[in-house]
Amino acid sequence: MKSIHILLVEDNEGDVFLTTEALEDSKFISEISVAKDGQEALDFIFKTKGFEGKTTPNLILLDVNLPKKSGHEVLQELKSHQIFRKIPVIMLTTSSSRRDIELSYEHHANCFITKPVEVSDFLDAIASIEQFWMRIVSLPI
Repeated sequence: MKSIHILLVEDNEGDVFLTTEALEDSKFISEISVAKDGQEALDFIFKTKGFEGKTTPNLILLDVNLPKKSGHEVLQELKSHQIFRKIPVIMLTTSSSRRDIELSYEHHANCFITKPVEVSDFLDAIASIEQFWMRIVSLPI
């Protein structure tokens, strides 16, 4: 059974709580790390500014609207480095803007999911992410 490390890049505490709660019971997830803004996400991924000993994530859940650096900026920088471009990135955001969707795919996001408003629908979306990315897809672990 594969075991993966997820980096959740999210500044909304409620969404962090719901997402981590929904994922914590998974048999496939060994670790969930959280970055609260775009710059912290890049520091985590590139192992700088206090994150030197952290494990590289196998999957990233990335919000679009973040402080310091947007999700688009994080995605673009991440995918410009050959060593990190193979990490799948799921844009998980409240945005349903056509421009945000287009930019995400232009910068090589693996998928774009608009967060449902209702809690039960949000939890279903997280369960679908787990089902697809941890049970069906082979990740570059």
